[in-house]
Amino acid sequence: MDIGTLADAGKLKGTVLLRVDLNSPIDPSSNQILDDKRFREHLPTVQALEDARLVILTHQSRPGKKDYTTLEAHAAKFERLLGRPVTYVDDVFGRCARDAIRGAKRGDVLMLENLRFAAEENLTLKPEEAKKTILVRRLAAMADFYVNDAFGTSHRSQPSIVGLPLLLPSVAGLLMEKEVANLSRVFTGAPRPVTFVLGGTKVDDSIAVAENVLLRGTADRVIVVGVVGNVFLLAAGYDIGRPSARLIDDLGYRGEIERARDLLKTYRDRILMPHSVAVREDGGRAECPVDAVPEDAQVLDIGSESIDRLTEAVSASGTVVVNGPAGLFEEEQFAVGTFDLLRAASTVKFSVVGGGHSGAAIERLGIEDRFTHISTGGGAAIEFLTGKKMPALEALEMSKKIFG
Repeated sequence: MDIGTLADAGKLKGTVLLRVDLNSPIDPSSNQILDDKRFREHLPTVQALEDARLVILTHQSRPGKKDYTTLEAHAAKFERLLGRPVTYVDDVFGRCARDAIRGAKRGDVLMLENLRFAAEENLTLKPEEAKKTILVRRLAAMADFYVNDAFGTSHRSQPSIVGLPLLLPSVAGLLMEKEVANLSRVFTGAPRPVTFVLGGTKVDDSIAVAENVLLRGTADRVIVVGVVGNVFLLAAGYDIGRPSARLIDDLGYRGEIERARDLLKTYRDRILMPHSVAVREDGGRAECPVDAVPEDAQVLDIGSESIDRLTEAVSASGTVVVNGPAGLFEEEQFAVGTFDLLRAASTVKFSVVGGGHSGAAIERLGIEDRFTHISTGGGAAIEFLTGKKMPALEALEMSKKIFG
């Protein structure tokens, strides 16, 4: 992909709109931000734009959610981490925002109000439609350049993501560049063998990733665990118990069993499934083979025998991509599979984690520094790995063609 970067643009001066993704877990009762990882990841880009009048654009949650709130706490948090004043502007594109930007000096940092307070930002639009929105036209009129560092939102075709690059010279920020480079490396030049570990509950996305990397020959093997693994076990003809089968139905993934069956027919020698699982029995952990799961028990982790076999496969890899846990890792007795697979993945030459729950599990283990790359965008990372075109990146490519 041919997108501009900060290195290409040199020292940007004038007014720069910087799109970041500071959407974070929040305690609704106190409005306290519970995790500042995304803030920290964007700091290098902000520091690289120190010669500009910097206007930060971001969002928190979406309409109707309990954590849909103003960005006053976000500006204060960013100010503490950056070590420079960050002025919160209680406006998105009205007179208050225009006056604040006009009054800003070189080196000043402003943060406008939650972009999703503007109704248009919640729409899914094509770039040509997005650039015509009032939100985009007003914001573009206030600035000289646009920098997109919001990888976590790069799979959304929303106005600030895909409209602004058509009206302003635009480049990727340092975090966006790092995310794209590391995730792209999985497909080109990653040390062999390449193993994908796909777990968690996003079954449709995980199967799309498996289809893509197996068809392209990107993956030498795919390990399926968690609810994803349960779908493959059903596809292979195993009875995983009523509670686990019901959960798959409740999540709307009954139709994915046939897709999993097709993959097993074509790539059975490259797909590894659990041979044993862990269930809750008398309040504790009990293990059983996959062909002997009690009818009323729910599969909550992979079993010890499977952990040994699957971690051995992971440890023997040159590259490992992990997306999703192996079980109910929030409970210590069912975190064994998730934690052991992550520990094994942390020892290989090139290791990429899709963020989300896997990233949270790594933080609990305290081994973040052992991984090559932990993505800031769970949903965006998994869409990238399916081979889909990312709206944000396509818009940046269009901007480079328009503005050179």
